[in-house]
Amino acid sequence: MPMPGPDLWNFSVSLYEATGVSDACLSLQDESDLDVPVLLFAAWLGTRSVPLPADDLERIAKSVDAWREEVVVPLRTLRKRLKTGPAPAPCKRTEALRNTIKGAELSAERIELYVLEAEGLALVKADGANPLENMAVAVRHYRGGDISERASSLIETIAKALPLQGRPPQIS
Repeated sequence: MPMPGPDLWNFSVSLYEATGVSDACLSLQDESDLDVPVLLFAAWLGTRSVPLPADDLERIAKSVDAWREEVVVPLRTLRKRLKTGPAPAPCKRTEALRNTIKGAELSAERIELYVLEAEGLALVKADGANPLENMAVAVRHYRGGDISERASSLIETIAKALPLQGRPPQIS
């Protein structure tokens, strides 16, 4: 039974484009080695009142770890490297290559989101989740423990852009 609302890809694109969300996501990625698609997945489930217990998150994150490490991260690393070099980069010709790699990176993340969405459909049986708490579970998973005040603030920035259906978000 599909969940109501936009699919995970459309939800993620819309949320990521909201003011402050991309910066918050990238800061969490850089500071906590967080997988942004997993964070957006956690938020998506929460907006649908689907809780994401830590053990489920760990299992689901593992299902995309190899894809992330062997496909997404190398594409991201190459894209970032072409921003400053090696020679002849950066130039117009290498910028075209960099944009092609950026498109491939987005396609790889989209595939990851499809896998995550399928995993989420299996969790629909539960109810009463909070998107902020689901994102906190994701950040705790990647940080390996407690959430810093800065990470909490970044999660709250992302949560402000979520359709919350009348529930005030809180991290417990």
